[in-house]
Amino acid sequence: MTGIELFVVLAFIFLGARIGGIGIGFAGGAGVIVLSLVLGVPTSQSFIPVDVILIIMSVITAIAAMQVAGGMDWLVQLAEDFLRKNPKRITFYAPIVTYLMTVMAGTGHTAFSTLPVIAEVAKGQGIRPSRPLSIAVIASQIAITASPISAAVVFFSGILEPIGVSYITLLAICIPTTFIACMVGAFVANFMGCELKDDPIYQERLAKGLVSEENTTRREIKPEAKRATYIFLAAIIFVVCYAAAISHSIGLIENPTLGRNEAIMSVMLTAAAATVWLCKIDASKIASAPTFRSGMTACICVLGVAWLGSTFVNAHVDGIKEFAGSLLSDYPWMLALILFFASMLLYSQGATTTALMPAALAIGVAPLTMIASFAAVSALFVLPTYPTLLAAVEMDDTGSTRIGNLVFNHPFFIPGVVTIFTSVALGFIFGGFLL
Repeated sequence: MTGIELFVVLAFIFLGARIGGIGIGFAGGAGVIVLSLVLGVPTSQSFIPVDVILIIMSVITAIAAMQVAGGMDWLVQLAEDFLRKNPKRITFYAPIVTYLMTVMAGTGHTAFSTLPVIAEVAKGQGIRPSRPLSIAVIASQIAITASPISAAVVFFSGILEPIGVSYITLLAICIPTTFIACMVGAFVANFMGCELKDDPIYQERLAKGLVSEENTTRREIKPEAKRATYIFLAAIIFVVCYAAAISHSIGLIENPTLGRNEAIMSVMLTAAAATVWLCKIDASKIASAPTFRSGMTACICVLGVAWLGSTFVNAHVDGIKEFAGSLLSDYPWMLALILFFASMLLYSQGATTTALMPAALAIGVAPLTMIASFAAVSALFVLPTYPTLLAAVEMDDTGSTRIGNLVFNHPFFIPGVVTIFTSVALGFIFGGFLL
């Protein structure tokens, strides 16, 4: 019966992946029905990561308010100016930009705005655009595991704190390891493919007039843009400082009346309110902002997949411990491999984390192994169907960023694998010092 139940879980995850986007959440809910009503597996509302969903909603609301006020446009303009001033190092500077924007916003979809600029700057310098575009997309994905307000980090830190690993310690390991790994990935990407001038596809497209000239038109920045951005940044800084103050490792505030998760939610909602009031924006436009829609999609995905995975794991936790406990004890890197392949299907760092990390904790995996392997939930680049990856392909009119006939032979694969491998290896090293 366990085999049938596992098959149901995998089948509905596969179905959700085929549907794509919010469909992953839909399929997860359908899978819960089959497990519970058809196969008799007990389920419960307690298996749903409610805090994670509420945090996503509150953070995305604050980001959407900032976007409506023009704050996102201002940040993208700053990123453009930085990249255009340093065009020759675009392969290294592009991932820095997408990494920082993702860490700050908690969503990798911020990369959409910068990808056209990256492609144009690279093309203008005669640099193969696939090099900076590939690692920029990878950086926007792996940075989720280093963002203090991402759903994946918030949920993961929530299950680590009861076993003595604080939110600040998690960030202290994940931020440097993922950033350094992105730079290693950029170094590798810098040697991928032939030079642009030697690419026959580029030469063919150039001859046909299919390659556009660089566009240097500046965005129109709203007067309230800077104010809205400062409000959002202040909210992030407050959340991180407050989380540090109430953590057991620092303990400046004992017995806090406001927990960390509650602080994130209330501060982000307050930031959204302050943006509406102080920037005089129309609050009704927030719900139609692109970031708000993507955030609500993430909520449904986490709800469905996490509920489905938790239902199966909680029903068979003893058997999983017996089967996987000794294996992961002898080969801890196997957890990273499991997370890597799971995220390929789930297309979400938050969904992968909420579905599998509690199981790893339940079978007794060491905190060091879990934290070091955390970056592996970012393997969204393997199958060339993720939105930011497809956007990078579409925005490169030189044809250098292309997907081959063998599915996996695309320019994102090798830099992505190198980046995740490096981050996991560094995680074991950095974590060994901090834990």
